[in-house]
Amino acid sequence: MQTAYRALILIPLCTSLSACANAGWLPSFLRSDPSAPMQAAQLQEDEPAPHIIPAAFVQSVPVMTVASVTPMPSAKPVRNKTTKSPTQRVTAANLAALQEPSADGYINAIQVYNFSDGALYRLYAAPQEVSDIALQPGENLTAISAGDTTRWVVGDTTSGSGPTKQVHVLAKPYAAGLKTNLVITTDRRSYHLELQSTTDAFMAAVSWTYPQDNLVKQMASAVVPASPTDGLPAIENLHFGYAISGGNVAWKPVRAFDDGTRVYIEFPKALAQGDAPPLFVSGPNGDHDLVNYRVRGSYYVVDQLFTQAELRYGQDHQQVVKIKRTAPLQTADARTTQAQ
Repeated sequence: MQTAYRALILIPLCTSLSACANAGWLPSFLRSDPSAPMQAAQLQEDEPAPHIIPAAFVQSVPVMTVASVTPMPSAKPVRNKTTKSPTQRVTAANLAALQEPSADGYINAIQVYNFSDGALYRLYAAPQEVSDIALQPGENLTAISAGDTTRWVVGDTTSGSGPTKQVHVLAKPYAAGLKTNLVITTDRRSYHLELQSTTDAFMAAVSWTYPQDNLVKQMASAVVPASPTDGLPAIENLHFGYAISGGNVAWKPVRAFDDGTRVYIEFPKALAQGDAPPLFVSGPNGDHDLVNYRVRGSYYVVDQLFTQAELRYGQDHQQVVKIKRTAPLQTADARTTQAQ
């Protein structure tokens, strides 16, 4: 009974309060606007009070200096070393092939290079001085070509004769500080030289060794004895009017002849196996003088003409062979006079 009574009292009260909340007579701050969205109020926190640090504490703290950081340089692209221009490749190849004079390569005043195909050889020259470029003996010159023929004087000459004839190319600059190149062609090879003139330093002579030559051919030609008649005039200018007499010994000469200047005495092969007998020339008074001669293979080469000579061998029992001229004496000068 009491519960029902309380419910009857609360229902009218709630209804009246709801009506009062929507009543227009309420102040604006108490009215509820159903169309306005509900917003949450933002609470502002109080700012913290600043902390005051005592001056004594600040002074006791060491001050650290921060070093400035140098910025890292930007990485440059790595260029491939092989990517060179054509002119750079040419310059690099010439420098690699250039042979400079060395102290070990000098023989007296001659700089001796080792010849190699395609190499460049340096020659230092000076004004008022001539530099000699000596080629291989027996090598025949074909052509000479210089880059600068206006300020360089280039010529050629020879020395020796026959198989030892040697070509010499001569070079001389007009002033110091000049550069040019020189190409020499022969019947055997080509030489490439770089010429440079200085104030006073110059190379007196340049020559080469030739390691690429056939060593077997060189050795074979070296062991072949030179003929004693090398360089002689024609055979019709030789005189064979000599008689050989004496004991029949193993070293008895085969023949004797002269060229108007020297007498050649040919021995058998057995001469190389025994002692060579000395040669004496008979004088007009019957005396005998030992003369100068040299042995070339199986020949005696006597550097004078004679009428009679003797070959003697042994001490107690001498073996003697006489050589006597049977034809009139005819010197080389006399033949020249007759020819004129």
